[in-house]
This record gives sequence, C-alpha cells and structure tokens, in this order.
Amino acid sequence: MRHTAAKLFAAAAIATSLATVAAGQASADPTVTPAAQDIVGVGSDTIQAVLGQFSTDYNASLTAAGDTTSPRLYSYDATPAGNITTKTGATSIARPNGSGAGITALNNNTSATVNFARSSRAPQSTDPSTDDFVAFARDAVSWAGKTGGNAPANLSTADLNGIYTCSITNWNQITDVSGYTGPNAAIDAYIPQVNSGTRAFFLQAIGGGTAVTPGSCVKAYTPEENEGTDAVFNDVNAVFPYSAAHYIGQTVGGHTTTTDAPGYLSLRSVDGTNPIASNALNPAFTATNYGRTVYNVLRDSELNGTGTLSTALQNIFGGTGWICSSSTAAADIASYGFQALPLFACGAVTHS
Repeated sequence: MRHTAAKLFAAAAIATSLATVAAGQASADPTVTPAAQDIVGVGSDTIQAVLGQFSTDYNASLTAAGDTTSPRLYSYDATPAGNITTKTGATSIARPNGSGAGITALNNNTSATVNFARSSRAPQSTDPSTDDFVAFARDAVSWAGKTGGNAPANLSTADLNGIYTCSITNWNQITDVSGYTGPNAAIDAYIPQVNSGTRAFFLQAIGGGTAVTPGSCVKAYTPEENEGTDAVFNDVNAVFPYSAAHYIGQTVGGHTTTTDAPGYLSLRSVDGTNPIASNALNPAFTATNYGRTVYNVLRDSELNGTGTLSTALQNIFGGTGWICSSSTAAADIASYGFQALPLFACGAVTHS
C-alpha cells in the first residue's frame, strides 16, 4: 500500500482531561431523515456506536454555535437487515453490514446516497485506489469465550491458528497454557460474516500477517460481531473473535443495548498479554499483530476536492477537523474503548 500524508496538525494538542460521556449507546439510526446535503455513513459494526456518538455531539456543536446551514453528520447501524433510504432523495439500498459491505456501498453509489463507510480494516488490494481510508482511532482484536466455560484465560497465536484451521479441535489439545488441563470436549469456533472487517483482520492476525482460511470445523452460523448475547454463545466450548475496544465500551463505558452487549462472553488474552489494562486498551497488546487502526473511508475526489462538500468532509474527518481536534470527540473515543491516535496520525490517509 502507498501512504499519502494528510494535513498534519497545526492546532494545539487535544485537552487531556476528557469529559464524561453519558452511559448508554447514542442514537443508532438517525432519528430524522438526513437532508440531501448531510454527510451520511454506513458499514462496520465495531465502530458504529462511536460514530453514532460523534453524530450526536458534532451536530450539537453546530447548533450550539448557531450554525443552521452546515451539513450534519449521520451514521446508520450495520443491523437490522433490510433496506434503508439514507437521506432525502436518496436511492433505497440494502443496509450494509460490515466494513466490506460499507465500502462496496460507497463505491456503488454517489454522495447523494452515501458519503463515507466505517471500516475496522485497512485497505486491501481489491479496494479502489480512489478510496481514502482516513484514520481516527486504535483498536485491537482478541477472542472471547463463555464466562465459566471450558476455554482458558489465554490462548497462543498458534492455538488460535490451529482452532480456526481445524488442526486443534478439542480442548485437551491445548498444552501450552500454564495451569490449564483442557477437558475432552470439542471446541466450537465461530466467526463473523464475510463482510466483517473484524473477521478479515483476525484471520490475518492469527496467520502472522497472512490470512488463514477457516477450516471445515468452524461453525457455519455467523453471529453478529461483538455481540455475546446470541443464544449460540450459551455454550461452554465457544470461541469468537471480539473487538477489545468494543468490549471496553460495553463493560466500562456502559454503552450497551439489548443485543449489543457481551452477554455470555468474556474477553481473553493472547500470547499471555491481556487486551485490557486499567479499564482501557493495553498498549502492550495494541502494539502486537492484534492491534489495528480504524477508519472512515471517503472518495478522494470529494475529500480533497473543492466546494461545499469537500469543506464539510475536511471539517469532520480531516487532520484538523472535529474528530481529530475536538476534546469532545477525544472523550467519545475513550468512552467507547478506543485509543486516541498521535496527533500526526489522526486524519492521515491510506489507500490501496
């Protein structure tokens, strides 16, 4: 991939004292029909909640400033399935579920329907080079098992690779975990659906940088990512990839709904490193292959063009825009479990 330096910060550093974000999840789908000029996004499940909070807070900042004309920011959740009409005059589309589906929707439509895609994965070679992946926070992907179940507190990368390629199918084959004697019980490995950015990232991480192909033992049923409330996880042998930031947002930030919650699952360690330290992402874990940057994906011609739309996009997503420079956005990022990026990295653009 080639990397294009976005506008670097010239503004003062974000305030280190973060305001408290109210517990509970921000509005999911917009409660109003966005106007044709508004900035609308779809895609990743992992970052939908923090984007929903961004929408609430960014729009409130415009209102507080007495700005009644600037485009507002809105974000549609990855579920439930069905068609959505994203803004006034837009063509109805199938709701995109996951990073890949959101990016496809961005590329198959115009700004009259979709302005950005939420993505929890980096650009892939199959993505158009005209898609700008704009960084805004740091996450990490670990795995979860049923609380009180047969899974140990820690698995190695080799264990996870074996479980998802089916060379390890029974807990009694796990022999490298100190103090753990696995029972003679079949492991039930689950994975999110094919458009999930978390799925793509996790398979690459357990492959040491080269994505593994899930074996035939991996369950065909694909639960929604980062939701442990699915009845399928009432299973002492379950294993499931899970965003550590999303988990922190749920358990520490209190940002849950009836379905968007850990439910039966609890987060576990990889290679002896806990994804969580002091109720936040563990920097030692995000520094491994399991750490990832999360993005908003925009059309380069619009982000770096001229006119009202480009100005609105830069004001929200750019290196000196609201997401990267506002103390409120920084508080949102922390409350939803993510790590803030260094000042030079937020708003930086990557593409295939």
